[in-house]
Amino acid sequence: MEVNDPVSELLNNLELIVFKKTERTVGHTHPDAFNEFMALRDSTGLEESEFARAMGVSVTTVREWSARRIRPSGAELKLLRLIQANPRLSNQLLE
Repeated sequence: MEVNDPVSELLNNLELIVFKKTERTVGHTHPDAFNEFMALRDSTGLEESEFARAMGVSVTTVREWSARRIRPSGAELKLLRLIQANPRLSNQLLE
């Protein structure tokens, strides 16, 4: 029996709602996590410290992702996708 992390499950459900996905694609491959992170990060327009705060991570972590030393987790990439889909979300996360 597979046990799902509640946070991951919540992010999956939010992603389904935001992107209006009707079904999950089996075997779907995502772009490279680093490339996706950089594209999503650039699209936010946030300063590095604001971006780190919105993501709930340290500035050092953002720098490690940018330098390709640490790969963002699936949950972190999903949060980035949600922020990209709804730019006001980043402002709410900064409050």
